Amino acid sequence: MDLILKYFPHLSENQQKQFAKLEALYHDWNLKINVVSRKDIDELYLRHVLHSVGIAKVQSFKKGTKVLDIGTGGGFPGIPLAILFPEVHFHLVDSIGKKIKVVEEVSEGLGLKNVTITNDRAENISGQYDFIVSRAVAQMETFVRWIKGRVAKKSTHELKNGVLYLKGGDLTEELANFPKATVYNLTNYFEEDFFETKCVVHLPLKYKG
Repeated sequence: MDLILKYFPHLSENQQKQFAKLEALYHDWNLKINVVSRKDIDELYLRHVLHSVGIAKVQSFKKGTKVLDIGTGGGFPGIPLAILFPEVHFHLVDSIGKKIKVVEEVSEGLGLKNVTITNDRAENISGQYDFIVSRAVAQMETFVRWIKGRVAKKSTHELKNGVLYLKGGDLTEELANFPKATVYNLTNYFEEDFFETKCVVHLPLKYKG
């Protein structure tokens, strides 16, 4: 929890309480349904929570923004971002029912009012969103195909509407077909060794009706 305050010192009292609750909620649910690896659960705030809100260092979301989290797994990056941006609406989607069960319970346990949760495949989700976030659920080419037509036309942020993707490693080959993609290294924002190979990829997507 200190790790979150280190980089986000201006959290409200309620946000601090919600972030602090994450550990107990995930430990409890992970015993019933394993959504976070044994190794990672002990470093939840570093490997999952802080990693998720790395997106916020690249782009802060304005009030009323609509964000779609595809392949949310146990709720990352959607849940930490929903705590950080209580006036932004997050739609968390995963095709695996047991993972969605955990997301629902954690969201309820935190009292989040800005989260919608759906158990379905990415391709079946309708609606328009300002940003689509995810954490390395597929190669960029596949991911872009899944979300075709889901990006809203009107951009109101510094970055154009599109994908904010948490990725790691050498992305040269994967992004070769996406010349408009920008890679933001998380080492520019966080000093922990864990982030040495981690980044956020922003890919602006033109609206396709």
